[in-house]
Amino acid sequence: MPITLCCLLWATPGNRSALHVYEDAVLELLHDHDAMLVQRAVSDDDETPDEVQLYEIRSQAALDGYLTDPRRLAREDERNRVVARTVLFPVTFRPGAPAPGLT
Repeated sequence: MPITLCCLLWATPGNRSALHVYEDAVLELLHDHDAMLVQRAVSDDDETPDEVQLYEIRSQAALDGYLTDPRRLAREDERNRVVARTVLFPVTFRPGAPAPGLT
């Protein structure tokens, strides 16, 4: 059964742009693991996460494969330098009406 995840990411001080570059690279690997990025948002506010990502993955095994992908693990030093905090949790999308004025 597919898993929908939300990922909140905070950059280390002074590394907001570097966090986005790192995420650009590792998110490209999702496709190789039966996963897709649904939405990605960035913030300039120091009080909120620097990135919010929503993605869908086919299974727990696929998620485990992504998290242990050697190409991703090869960037561990970069990740440790630019990512201060990560919160990853499953979510469920609920249907709803769009906000007025949005299409």
